[in-house]
Amino acid sequence: MRILGISCYYHDSAACLLVDGVVVAAAQEERFSRIKADARFPRQSLRYCLDQAGIAAGDTIDAVAYYDKPILKFHRLIETHLAIAPRGAARFAQAMPSWLTKKLWIEPDIHSELAKLGIRTRAVYFCEHHEAHAASAFFPSPFADAAVLTLDGVGEWATASLGLGRGKDLQLLETLNFPHSLGLLYAAFTAYAGFKVNSGEYKLMGLAPYGRPVYCDQIRGLMDLKQDGSFALDMKYFGYLAGQQMWTPAFAHLFDGPPRQPEAPLQQRDLDLARSIQVVTEEVVLAMAAHAKSLTGQRNLCLAGGVALNCVANGRLLRAGLFDNLWIQPAAGDAGGALGAAYATWHTVLGQSRHADGQHDAMQGCYLGPEFADADIAAWLDRHGFPYTRLSPQTWADQVAELIEKQQVVGLFMGRMEFGPRALGNRSIVGDPRSPAMQSVMNLKIKFRESFRPFAPSVLEEHAAAYFDLDRPSPYMLLVADVLEQRRTPMQPIETYVDLQEIANAPRSDVPAITHVDYSARVQTVSKETNPRYHELISAFFARTGCPMLVNTSFNVRGEPIVATPEQAYRCLMRTQMDALVLGNLLVRRDEQPRFLQEDFLQGPAALD
Repeated sequence: MRILGISCYYHDSAACLLVDGVVVAAAQEERFSRIKADARFPRQSLRYCLDQAGIAAGDTIDAVAYYDKPILKFHRLIETHLAIAPRGAARFAQAMPSWLTKKLWIEPDIHSELAKLGIRTRAVYFCEHHEAHAASAFFPSPFADAAVLTLDGVGEWATASLGLGRGKDLQLLETLNFPHSLGLLYAAFTAYAGFKVNSGEYKLMGLAPYGRPVYCDQIRGLMDLKQDGSFALDMKYFGYLAGQQMWTPAFAHLFDGPPRQPEAPLQQRDLDLARSIQVVTEEVVLAMAAHAKSLTGQRNLCLAGGVALNCVANGRLLRAGLFDNLWIQPAAGDAGGALGAAYATWHTVLGQSRHADGQHDAMQGCYLGPEFADADIAAWLDRHGFPYTRLSPQTWADQVAELIEKQQVVGLFMGRMEFGPRALGNRSIVGDPRSPAMQSVMNLKIKFRESFRPFAPSVLEEHAAAYFDLDRPSPYMLLVADVLEQRRTPMQPIETYVDLQEIANAPRSDVPAITHVDYSARVQTVSKETNPRYHELISAFFARTGCPMLVNTSFNVRGEPIVATPEQAYRCLMRTQMDALVLGNLLVRRDEQPRFLQEDFLQGPAALD
């Protein structure tokens, strides 16, 4: 039984494939198209999923599942326009062409795209948006029973949902509906701080510890928050009903003036707004979680939706102790909706049984994307005359660990690509967490991004408790935990505006490159069972240095998706100041590459054609 899941036309389009209820492939379209957050129909990721399962021309798949009900979303668009007309007429007119020519015709599109590949499907199912999020949270989780919370911008009408999962059954009990949305509230502040909505939320979250929570009362005044976590926004402050702008002049007046322009220097107000909206967001999430606990009586909680990627809120929720266990879908945003729609079809529509052992999830470490054989990589390097060294299976980890110990920055391209927004060791850039300069080097010379943004540690699962206040695995980098007190370096508290680069580079612990300004870290625990190769590398670094972790950041530069092919990884090596690249069992050193490439930084794809 083969079920293809699809999400597209809004942001982060993706495809996944279940075979007899087991996910065999999943990938986001952006990795193939190289368009960040690509929203188009996922032709290339769909083709990858079919190829991975050996499905070829002439075959039939059993079902395709789509993560939305377009007619319900269209109904919301029409009803909203009628409620506010004549305001919003320009935006309505702008939206109509894509709806009338594309978004309402998903089923014919699916049949057409499959037909181009010579493949048919027996059925197409449509799953409500938050049902897809909830299914992606519960069905692959390790729990037989759990409460389920989903939070995002908006689906059809719902912006948040509370559900209960039992075995193969999942029921949504309550929803919060548009225009009242925690995701859109956070997005309004993201845009107001000069960052891009649907991608800059990470920046706002990373900026928050530098600020003071002085605007919390004003933000609370924007909403009528109930004890159960539901709320109604005061829409006079928000412009997303009628126009492209997220806020109104009343919002700007309330928060002391016009928004920050993109790339403008950050001011004290920007830091304080980031901190304040983060605090209020955590309060709402905690209130919703407490209500979920009260309503369901469950010990386990599953999370999905874009807001579930707020790992600071997740860490606070964990520490609150409302639930014994917490599991967050690693592809919690719209990309994961493709997976949720497929799971909902398998369990809810087709009634197939489900087994959960309470410990192991069904995500296979989230390593669900394509991989490349050493022979193919070597053939490509040989064809272009790019020097490399073959690594021995017995000594490769120590060789690479030695480079990292010598303060070199290394790109890792090995095994299957990760599904979701986090790089978890297979498409990662790594460095020495003990280095006070590593954060600055990786931000400014490798990632080409803002100096204030923190990096995550990849720590051996068995040694995490020696560094972090964390009593459980965190394999998907979705929990923020405090660095233990005994490892900290005392710092003066941030009371007024300071130079962010200066404070970001100040050592705060004995692993300064991964310790944020508030002594926190976004932790990835690495197990030998889930990713033995990455575990082997960190273990080799531990043997050399006594430090059981590496700095881990995604293998890309600012504004680009994570690399998906050896060619893209090589180009990233040459366009940055990375020192070396591990391509499977091959080692490419930047200083050994042809001089013209070192000087020109490989300006475009033509250089590799």
